[in-house]
Amino acid sequence: MRILVIGASSFIGGHLRRVAAADGHTVLTAGRSRADGWSLRLDLVADPADRVQSLIASAAPDVVVNCAGATAGSADVLAAANITAVHTLVTALLGFADQEAPRLVHIGSAAEYGAADADAAGLPVAEDADPRPASVYGVTKLGGTRLVQLARTAGLDAVVLRMFNVVGAGAPGDSLPGAVASQLRQLGPHARGGSIKLGPLDAVRDFVDARDAVDAVLAAAAAPALPRDVLNVGSGVAVQARELVRRLIAVAGLDVTVHEDSAGSARTAALAAQPADISRAKTDLGWRPRRDLAETLRDLWAGAG
Repeated sequence: MRILVIGASSFIGGHLRRVAAADGHTVLTAGRSRADGWSLRLDLVADPADRVQSLIASAAPDVVVNCAGATAGSADVLAAANITAVHTLVTALLGFADQEAPRLVHIGSAAEYGAADADAAGLPVAEDADPRPASVYGVTKLGGTRLVQLARTAGLDAVVLRMFNVVGAGAPGDSLPGAVASQLRQLGPHARGGSIKLGPLDAVRDFVDARDAVDAVLAAAAAPALPRDVLNVGSGVAVQARELVRRLIAVAGLDVTVHEDSAGSARTAALAAQPADISRAKTDLGWRPRRDLAETLRDLWAGAG
């Protein structure tokens, strides 16, 4: 399978290109600069849709996986990366005329749900929950999802994978696991009596291994059909953030104090609980998570150097 990964330098994109290549797929990459070694020089925010369509057509992928987007910045930055870019991409794919358009697998976010009814009740959040994003990030990611759903009604073969809290080697520093790993690594391997500073850790989240997330992407890429437009990708298990931090500290073998007086994540700070209902992904893709949190945290720590 020929897979074009847009946003190949992102956390999920990096894991995807490595796993897909190891599995024998032909992996093409797209980025803003040729100097970065990408297969295509592509800027979904600045490039017109007809140029994007021509470039993708010349690469002839079977599947386009859109891992690009912004998680932080002003409202304008988030809207450009998470809405304008998606509009350009789906317009380009709908413009295929002389050849069949590739399938689109778009990476969404659990932040699109916000304070959904199931979340408020502490129940697993399913795809049919009424989304009420609690941040500008969530609003813009939901806007991108709506564009993909609209493109499906116009005939585009596409699916949105709503990723919950993806954890693994190379986790970004603006995520809780990445921030904890970074601070622990800075303390050194023999730290005793040190401390790390985090935001409040009362929230309950669904943490999914990056390798399981990539398995879901590849399953969506290869599925004979995609009967539904949005699928949750998570572990299906709810864990309090404080417990994740405690267990990661144990994996690191350090004796440190955790202070919870810093600012929390602007993306999800207002949400108390958000476990994922992953039954549809199991049914539609034949996928299920295979790594438990202990294995995930060991991989995160091993890759935190």
